[in-house]
Amino acid sequence: MVSSPHEAMHRIFQQYPGLFSGVSEVLGIDFPPPTSVTVLPNDLTEASPVERRVDTLLRLDAEDGEPLLLAVEAQGGKDPDKPASWAYYASYLLTKYRLQPLLLVVCQDRATAKWAAREVNFGPRQWPLLTLRPLVAGPHNMPVITDPAGVRKDLALATLSAITHAKHPEAGVILKSMTTVLRDTPQSIANPIIELIAQGLGKHPAARLWRKLVAVDLSFYKSPLSEEIRDEGRAEGEVRRAAEDVLDILEVRGIDVPEAVRERITGCGDPEILRHWHRRAVTAPTAEDIFTDD
Repeated sequence: MVSSPHEAMHRIFQQYPGLFSGVSEVLGIDFPPPTSVTVLPNDLTEASPVERRVDTLLRLDAEDGEPLLLAVEAQGGKDPDKPASWAYYASYLLTKYRLQPLLLVVCQDRATAKWAAREVNFGPRQWPLLTLRPLVAGPHNMPVITDPAGVRKDLALATLSAITHAKHPEAGVILKSMTTVLRDTPQSIANPIIELIAQGLGKHPAARLWRKLVAVDLSFYKSPLSEEIRDEGRAEGEVRRAAEDVLDILEVRGIDVPEAVRERITGCGDPEILRHWHRRAVTAPTAEDIFTDD
């Protein structure tokens, strides 16, 4: 099943096609900066019923040197079948477009990155026919950008860095530097970055921190994520007030509320149940009795 971090790690190259220049510089590979980038169809399916799709496929054109095809694959874990698929992608792309293919694998953990970076030989041990050598970007080699100046220097690279460092001990500092810069960034540029990072962080603990930072530091933005956070805040506020109303009725009636009852009421997140308890609190002889017909 495709996860949101998987989608973010390759779609960021579609959103910011020039990002590969910054990534290749970080990786120490000398590619001329492209003069144009074209997002190509990612469907590599042949006439046979087997469907094969690379995550993102870009054509990079440069003033110096021939165009090349950049296939970007987001990899969430080790998969013994992937190297063969990647080799297929490379040969298929070369055959279809008659351009030299390059594979970039983006990972969020070091073990997967180390696995993906291995050279894989295809063919007999005595005479390998093909050698697969992907470029790999991940927490082991992407810069840890913790200051706003670094973020401003290259927003796209900083976004990818924040995604690949989702598990980093300084994830909070990394994300705070992003919101510091995004506060002064035009909304049309900031919104895709806000969403990409939210998507890329997936279910990692840093995702909750990102939502809080967006709610506080970027509260004036009207992105899908910020609207979702505001809706959640309103819903949480309504639930909190409903619980307080139940407790207020019991207090006004002079009914003692044991701590266990109080915790059950304040811990309830269902507004329908709280409304039911609210009605019961008007006539219940004890606080526990508001739960009797549950």
